[in-house]
Amino acid sequence: MPGIEEQPYKVLVIGGSYAGLAATLNLIDLCHGRKCRFNLDPNAVAPEKKIPVQITIVDERDGYYHLIGVPLALGSNIDASDFWKKYEDIPALQNLDIKTVQGRVDSVDCKSRVARIYQSTANDGHKIVEEKYDYMIATTGLRREWPSAPKSFTREAYLAETADSVETIENAVQGVVVIGGGAVGIEIAAELKMLRPQSKVTLIHSRQNLLSSEPLPAEFSAKTLELLKESNVEMVLGARVQETVPADDSTSAKYTLKLSNGEEINADYVINAVSKFSPTSSYLPSGACDSEGYIRITPSLEFSGDVPNKEYHYAAGDIACWSGIKRGGAAMHQGHFAVVNIHQKMMAERYKTEPKFVELAEVKPMMALALGATAVGYFPATGISSGDEVRNMFFNEDLGYQICWKWMRLGEATD
Repeated sequence: MPGIEEQPYKVLVIGGSYAGLAATLNLIDLCHGRKCRFNLDPNAVAPEKKIPVQITIVDERDGYYHLIGVPLALGSNIDASDFWKKYEDIPALQNLDIKTVQGRVDSVDCKSRVARIYQSTANDGHKIVEEKYDYMIATTGLRREWPSAPKSFTREAYLAETADSVETIENAVQGVVVIGGGAVGIEIAAELKMLRPQSKVTLIHSRQNLLSSEPLPAEFSAKTLELLKESNVEMVLGARVQETVPADDSTSAKYTLKLSNGEEINADYVINAVSKFSPTSSYLPSGACDSEGYIRITPSLEFSGDVPNKEYHYAAGDIACWSGIKRGGAAMHQGHFAVVNIHQKMMAERYKTEPKFVELAEVKPMMALALGATAVGYFPATGISSGDEVRNMFFNEDLGYQICWKWMRLGEATD
């Protein structure tokens, strides 16, 4: 712990997406003596005293990426460009108390509270640095394969990556096939059909029902299918793609997909959206995680596994083992709660105040899906709903980019 009052608390945030940025900016608010930006309670008061803090964000990418927007970025260069903002171009992060490091955390020694970082360098190499911290928040999420997430780590490489996708889709005269009827595949098919209504878009799913791996009501799956058909996305359910081969000379298409039901489909572009993901927790001691690699946490978001100093280690977002379907909104909420509790500990340590901690509630499965010009949602309290109201509440015209940007207040400078 800091030995003198002027020495700042060092907080290491591993991961710079929704949970990481929410944690960083809410903690800056609290330590600077302001009511934090996610606190909408009109009766809440700002902290009476300030706390010196130095926050270091480590992320493999050189900027914040609006991951929710991937289905739109695949088919639109304008949206793809908007969705990736370099950290140096985000006003809220231009603060002397915030440092961003492009790199990968290789290991964390929870006992000594030191992280070993492979930091990217200008010539595409790396150097190894060690970062001492007082508190750490793991927010690195899940390792997702393309097209669920970009392969690139720099904005320039990402724009080239998406430009290739956009051009290929524009030239797909014989249509686009999307494989996988999970949330990502559904939204990709719907957004591509909205962007290019004249193009043939086919969604193939191996099960008879969409969203078959999600713990959601059958009625939600049925409503999603109904809306996809209304938007003229062609559907093939209950058939698995067994082989994708170059099309023969009898067709002008580039590929032929051979299905388990004997059917063959021709297309110029094939997008494999079958979900494959894994937690990015390899930098942590194995005792911190469950058998699948998710970080065990308490309701206050502290580590609950078998690690030393777990009261100084927190996790938030997709990497945390908590109930509910992984969502961007949940990640931001968890990042907020984690730093409220960290700030309470800082205040108790420095000013001997009585800490008041917040705790996560258990979360029931819920989901909202963007389906081109419309949207559908299921929430336990309200059931299934669809149409403009759902689309405007969760997505608007840009798959929620401005909603998240404004909620985190990324465009506002912090003092």
